[in-house]
This record gives sequence, C-alpha cells and structure tokens, in this order.
Amino acid sequence: MRGLTLVLAATLGACDSGGASQAGAAKPELALLTSLPIAFGENFGLEAARNPLLEDLESRFTVVPVDGPEQLPRQGLLLAVQPQAMTAERLVALDKWVRDGGRLVLMSDPVLRFDSERPLGDRFRPPLRYPDTGLLQHWGLTLDDAVDDRSEPGETDFGRGITVSAAGLGSFTRAGGNCTLSPTRAVARCRIGKGYATLVADADIAMAPEAERREAVLKLLGELTR
Repeated sequence: MRGLTLVLAATLGACDSGGASQAGAAKPELALLTSLPIAFGENFGLEAARNPLLEDLESRFTVVPVDGPEQLPRQGLLLAVQPQAMTAERLVALDKWVRDGGRLVLMSDPVLRFDSERPLGDRFRPPLRYPDTGLLQHWGLTLDDAVDDRSEPGETDFGRGITVSAAGLGSFTRAGGNCTLSPTRAVARCRIGKGYATLVADADIAMAPEAERREAVLKLLGELTR
C-alpha cells in the first residue's frame, strides 16, 4: 500500500508541477491522509473523475498523499479525513509530530454518510465511525455519538467567521487539554505543544459537491497556513 501511494503521489506531483511552474510560484505542501476517495478512486486508479475537493486543494497547495505520520515533513501541514485506525506506534508518532510544531486539520466523523462501493469488512472501506483509539482523549476531547439530526442542511457555525450549510454533523465535548470549541461544538481548535490541531466532527463535507462546503475545509486549512 505504501509503495502504491508513493507511486501515485509522484504521478500527481508530476502533473501538478507543470501548473505550478506556469504560475511561477511554489505552493505550500499539504500532506493528505484519508480513507475516502479524494486523491484516488476507491480502486486506487487514476481513471476515476477528479474529486472536486482535490482540485480545490491543488489550486492552493502541492498535495502529497501519505500513509501515516512517518512520512510527514517536520512542522508541515496535514489534512486527515476519516483516516483508518492507526497503530499505537503511529498514534504516538502523530502526537509527537503535532507537539513538535506540526499543523493538523482532522476531520473525524461519528456517523459517516458517504456511500462506499466497497463491501462491509473490506479493510479499505472508509470507517463508518472515526476509529479513535485514544488520540482525542489524549488531547482532552470526546467525539460525541449524538449528531445533528436535521434531514435538510442548515447553517452551522464553525467559529472565526466560518459557517457551512450541512446536516448530520457530530460534536465534541471538552474534557481537559488546551482546546476551544466552536459555538455548535462541531469544531475544536487546540494548541498542542508547539503545534496546532483543528478537529471537525464531520468528514462528509469533504466529499460534498457544493463549493461552499469545500470552501469551509480550505478556510480551516488557511487558519493553520503560515
């Protein structure tokens, strides 16, 4: 899996480098860790239609898909969207990476609505619930089971002037640490050591066709870009 990701990442980078050279300015690098078909299709091929969020991200960043924290540059920027469960070693490595100055946007959904083509039990299927194995608790947060049960999208305040029209978002409960919750508790912004982590209790907006939902993801990344 790691070899495949690196090969495909190199292919994406080659495609993107042409655009970057034409623009005449280097883009900041963004690592992408996700179980959702954002960088690649669910069959890990390049023949699938390009994901709208990926196009938005590539307009501002050089996107580099990664398998885990061991591939992250020191004090870099990471977007993690409903990642698969991590081993204890990787969780420790991710925590250390943030504490050493890394910047993370983690989209963790308690009830993922994305309709995967992969069958239940497939190890590559996106987890229906964010598989928290202690990281959020370590940072003083709990991802609540209860979610916004609106059937139609409604305005949700992500804090700091960011709103998104969505339904089915989860929420966080603060149990310590150095985190600030948005008014709806859908977003937690945390100072962790020398680094920062912004956590979102939803991942479906990353797959939304609506541009304004994807724009919220870009704004959250923008808060951590320096």
